[in-house]
Amino acid sequence: MKLILAILSNDDSPVASNALNKNGFSVTKLATTGGFLRAGNTTLIIGCEDEKVEAAIDIIKEYSSKRTEIVPSTASYDIGRYASFPVEVTVGGATIFVLEVAQFLKV
Repeated sequence: MKLILAILSNDDSPVASNALNKNGFSVTKLATTGGFLRAGNTTLIIGCEDEKVEAAIDIIKEYSSKRTEIVPSTASYDIGRYASFPVEVTVGGATIFVLEVAQFLKV
C-alpha cells in the first residue's frame, strides 16, 4: 500500500480531486501554504494499492497545469532602500510524494 501526497495549486485541486474520486480514489484535502510565493495551495492525501499509484499520478498530472504569473518582488540595494519590480515565475503543476505504508487501519 502507498500514500500519495500531492501538492497542487488551489486553482487545480477541485478538478483533480473530482477526477480522482470519479476513478475510485478516496481523497483527503488539506489547505496548505507554499514557502516561496507564500500563496495558498492544496495538499491531497491519497491512500491506494501499489498497482494504482501510476493511475493516480496520471490523473494528477492531467489536471495540474503549469503556467507563468507575474508577482511583485522586492530587492534590497542598501540598508533601508528597496525597489519593487515584477518577476515572472512558473506556478501550478504538482509536487508528488509517494510513501510506503507500513500499516493501514480503518476503524
